[in-house]
Amino acid sequence: MSTISRRSFLQTASALSLMAMAPAARATTGSEKFSRADVVARAKALAERPFKARSSVPDDWLAMSYDQYRSIQFDVDKALWANTDRSYNVDFFLPGLYFERPVLVHAVEDGVSTSIPFDIGRFKTHPEISPELSQEGPLGYSGFRLRTDLGDRDHPGKKTEFCVFQGASYFRAIANGNNYGLSARGLALKTADPEGEEFPEFVSFWLEAPGPLQDNMLVHALMDSPSVTGAYRFDITPGNPCVMDVEATLFPRKDLTHAGLAPLTSMFLFDGTNHQRFDDFRPAVHDSDGLLMKNGQGEVLWRPLANPTRLQVSSFVDQNPMGFGLMQRARKLSDFADLEAHYHRRPSLWVEPRGDWGAGSVTLVEIPADKEIYDNIVAYWRPKDPYAAGTRVDLNYRLSWGEGPKLDLPRVIDTASGAKIFGDPGRLMVIDFEAHPIFEAAPEDFDIHISSPHLETSAGILERNPETGGMRLAFSFDPGEQTHVELRAQLRKDGAAASEVWLYRWTV
Repeated sequence: MSTISRRSFLQTASALSLMAMAPAARATTGSEKFSRADVVARAKALAERPFKARSSVPDDWLAMSYDQYRSIQFDVDKALWANTDRSYNVDFFLPGLYFERPVLVHAVEDGVSTSIPFDIGRFKTHPEISPELSQEGPLGYSGFRLRTDLGDRDHPGKKTEFCVFQGASYFRAIANGNNYGLSARGLALKTADPEGEEFPEFVSFWLEAPGPLQDNMLVHALMDSPSVTGAYRFDITPGNPCVMDVEATLFPRKDLTHAGLAPLTSMFLFDGTNHQRFDDFRPAVHDSDGLLMKNGQGEVLWRPLANPTRLQVSSFVDQNPMGFGLMQRARKLSDFADLEAHYHRRPSLWVEPRGDWGAGSVTLVEIPADKEIYDNIVAYWRPKDPYAAGTRVDLNYRLSWGEGPKLDLPRVIDTASGAKIFGDPGRLMVIDFEAHPIFEAAPEDFDIHISSPHLETSAGILERNPETGGMRLAFSFDPGEQTHVELRAQLRKDGAAASEVWLYRWTV
């Protein structure tokens, strides 16, 4: 079983419990020639037929408890390409429990695809916990993980996991030194829509056998759902960061009026801005703490995440975005004081669109949550114009899992909020910017730009923070009877940006 934590496992399961039923795909029988064009052709042919839901695994597999499911462990000695000189091994996940519908998996060697049948013999069981399970019916693996040599000096040659595909179109990866955290998806449909979200599924995978010294791994996936089919190619290179180059071809069955491209899913429970709502010894609990964007004009924007009391959807209108992603900037153990979850090691995930993505908006969905097992944050690119049924949509983008991009400008490293000191009416906002060469100048050499479309703010005070070596900006505002206030702040010097643009939505 993967080293994904129980919390991360349950996060995936909480999303899967809402999934729409997904359809079957024709299995590759025996061996046949393979190319990405074949996956595209399969997706196109599938889109021309009515959607048909795939069968679930037998009931006794679904009735397993969490502990029973976890007691059946994959035997890494029986991994795909184990005991060979290939640079990657592939482990498989059991179906059942939250993973109702198995996927088809194929290995590709020398341009020829061969199906990998389900084999319960690849798994080890626990004599006191593991149940006796039926062996008839639509059984198959629920996903897989990738392992390769990540340069562990203490264990030379050991193949360590760094990437998992399991559940709907979910996948996650880590950079060297990270723990698993946020996830990506192939596609999001109708996220936060009143009629409910649709979850497309990867139904078939093709894994290209790597050479002995090959650094990257190629994974192909066929996606299907009631509204769309798709063919995906992932060119995955582990390291710091772990980089995935993604090619996706979509064939809408229906008009896609609310499609989310390159969707990211994460968790934000609390930090210093809302800690008062949680009786918890830890100062913060989150997989990500902000949405970072570099828009088509080259402007860098930072939006701290929130766990709102009501559903929030924010849209940042743009044309051909240069990048966006969910970041984890809190990187000290003391930021979380959690010796088990190690939130300070969770990866950031940066999306770099390739080609013309046109007009649309980076969309941020923040869902109220009371427990850290729930993924309550979603971010994606939403095209302005719907994708019409019967058309073909080609997309290319890069995903980078790790510390996040270096965009030159001083980053926001903390946001704090509270009542004004001495009991004066209103709210105080405090923004800390990291240490940066530009801050060798004196605080009075910077222009402070603070604005809100809803009210007047104070002018703001900028001073050096001796603890961080950066600058701290503080300002106040009085919301009065308002329950929602949008805020924007930035430092400028000699007419040019001297910091990211800080965006914040204050709510009661």
